Amino acid sequence: MKIGELSRETGVAVRLLRYYEAQGLLTSHRSEGGHRHYGPEAPATVARIRTLLAAGLPTRVIRELMPCFVGDGTEVQACVLDHLRTQLAELDARMADLTQARAALGDILDASTRAVAHA
Repeated sequence: MKIGELSRETGVAVRLLRYYEAQGLLTSHRSEGGHRHYGPEAPATVARIRTLLAAGLPTRVIRELMPCFVGDGTEVQACVLDHLRTQLAELDARMADLTQARAALGDILDASTRAVAHA
């Protein structure tokens, strides 16, 4: 399938498909004319990439995980579970930092609002 067909089937922009390929997440074969052609597994691969991106994983991690999938779904081999647990812990830490930052910003707004109301 050509890149336009893959884009239509997956709902992912051609520009993003090229990016995924440049990042080593998606592979294609070139025709004699230089056109990209993707195999029948490409839509499932793109769906996997999108799922992992939505889970907050960077493309460098996704690239490492791509060979470790079992079947067509999102299940991975046991050998990468520790890696995913580390990613989850890092996401939890970022969420905690954001929660603290939000609280601090809320305190500043509250104090400023009270000061303006009393002025």
